[in-house]
Amino acid sequence: MAKNINKLLKQAQKMQSQMMKAQEELHQKQIEGTSGGGMVKVVLNGANELISISLNKEAVDPDDVEMLEDLIVAAFTNAQEQIKELSQDTFGNMNAGMNIPGLG
Repeated sequence: MAKNINKLLKQAQKMQSQMMKAQEELHQKQIEGTSGGGMVKVVLNGANELISISLNKEAVDPDDVEMLEDLIVAAFTNAQEQIKELSQDTFGNMNAGMNIPGLG
């Protein structure tokens, strides 16, 4: 039984190391979200931190600030969805590889 526990602990330590590495790699990535047919672009890193915003001149209408605000929010949301998918792909595959007896 102790042999199984040691094997399980080693497997958990290996997985923890892999997850930390994958998380660091994800945080280093830059993801671009767009809206308005590319008129508004935002770049986030994998930690959901805003890196930059790019606005096409046609998106800037002083008489319709609400549209620009909506486009920025939509681009930000688009980037967040991409990060979420990337994270699920990365960590979902990792969790699928863990073979814990009795849990699955």
